[in-house]
Amino acid sequence: MINKRFFKTKNEVEVTFEVPAAQAENSVALVADFLDWQPTEMKKVAKTKSFKFKTRLPKDSEFEFRYLVDGQKWENDPQADLYRPNDFGEDNGLVSTHS
Repeated sequence: MINKRFFKTKNEVEVTFEVPAAQAENSVALVADFLDWQPTEMKKVAKTKSFKFKTRLPKDSEFEFRYLVDGQKWENDPQADLYRPNDFGEDNGLVSTHS
């Protein structure tokens, strides 16, 4: 799941990436171009029973990402704005910060 919060006075968008805990045994990492494609562990939140990662991204941009579940399984977010083919014969999710 992806939640976006647009600010009227800032040129950035708060984006929260969320994966239900039931989809992973131990961990979920966000792997994205805005993180230089380095796996970044998402925080497990007991209250919402999910893994979350929150960041601010520049407005009017597009970013590619995927989730790495338990260090071995690649997943896309079903709520991604679009999907783009990657160099590995699969698709990356795309999150858009266009208002």
